[in-house]
Parts: sequence; C-alpha cells; structure tokens
Amino acid sequence: MSISRSTLGVASEFIVAGELGRRNIYAQPTFGHQKRTDLLIFGEKNRLLKLEVKGKQGREWPNCRGIFGKNVILVFVDFAGKEEMDRPDFYILTVADWVAFAKREIAKHPNKKIELDKENVPVWHGEINRNGQPYRGMGVRPEQIIKCKEQWSKITGVVGAVP
Repeated sequence: MSISRSTLGVASEFIVAGELGRRNIYAQPTFGHQKRTDLLIFGEKNRLLKLEVKGKQGREWPNCRGIFGKNVILVFVDFAGKEEMDRPDFYILTVADWVAFAKREIAKHPNKKIELDKENVPVWHGEINRNGQPYRGMGVRPEQIIKCKEQWSKITGVVGAVP
C-alpha cells in the first residue's frame, strides 16, 4: 500500500482519531498547514490534550521537531509494510518521553554540537540547512521508540473516556 505524500498526514490524523473513538474519546481535528496541534481531545476528567501526529511509510519519520508545553502528546503512526486493510502501528510519546529520546540520540553524537532548544527541537549547529541556518529536527525510527508502542494509557489516563 502506498499513501500519497499529500494525504499521508491527514490519513494519520484521522486514523488516530478513530483509535481514540474506539476508546470512547472524542478527537477534534484541526485544519491548516501552519499548526502545532493536529487533534484536540477532551474527556470525562475535563482535561484537554493537544495531539501532534506524524505518519510514515518508509524507514523513519524525517525531520521531527518534537513537542513542548503542557498537555501535549506526540503520536507516531507507522504504515510501513502494511496492506490497505492492516492496522498501522502507533507510538505515543509524552513531552518527557520525547526529551529523554532526543537526549539519548544526541548523546550518540559526542563530536557534534547538538542541543535541544526551548521548544525541545534538536538544533544541529554545524549542519546547515538550505536557508543557511542550523538544521532543526531529527529522524525517528520505530526501534528507537519501541517502549512507546501502543501506549494509549498515556492519553486515556489523562483525559478518561467521554461519558
């Protein structure tokens, strides 16, 4: 199966909304190209969560910039190797999970100057992008975040289900 690049993001967001619906949690998609929140969810505990969703079909999720702030969750959706009727794999990360992951990966490059900025984005000083600025972000592979696979309780435990 191959999802076009132009619809991969939307497919990922809606499949996460569907998974939350299966858990009796209402998810409201947000729309636009310059947004930091893909889904808003609100449950019985009267807590609002903002979800950022990243989908992939290849080896890694490229150029991930992480998450920051309160009540934010990052959900990675993996369609790689799946047929049309197969359920993708899901990896759910809190801000603490993202920061721990990013720091582990940064530590693997002791000879490079990489830091997390105030929004937890890895900044690669010395690696310059096409605009002449330091490269921001990092690739993420499923095996690097395997402990976060199918960890839906990171969401359900915070918001609960809709009554």
